[in-house]
Amino acid sequence: LSLLTYFELDSARLSGETTVALDSAVDILVRSPSALVVISGHADERGTREYNLALGHLRASAVADYIVAKGVDGSRIAKVSYGKEKPLLKGSNEEAWSKNRRVEINGG
Repeated sequence: LSLLTYFELDSARLSGETTVALDSAVDILVRSPSALVVISGHADERGTREYNLALGHLRASAVADYIVAKGVDGSRIAKVSYGKEKPLLKGSNEEAWSKNRRVEINGG
């Protein structure tokens, strides 16, 4: 399982598009009850390191909470925040920022 979900600036709110993608991930996890996942939260380069680590945590938690609410055991989920430390796209423009405001789900 590998999934990327994206967020608006300064937000950890799940969009409708994100919940549709997460529902697919939940289906996979329900069919694979021994699968473990890591949910990593990320932010763009703007803001302080501390702020971005906190925002990454909020994003990862929002995704994990959604998955747990859909019936996946929380003990199968590990969460980590990288803040702005691991950008997907280098650059100081909206294209890069929008790709870097994300949560990655990996595992299976």
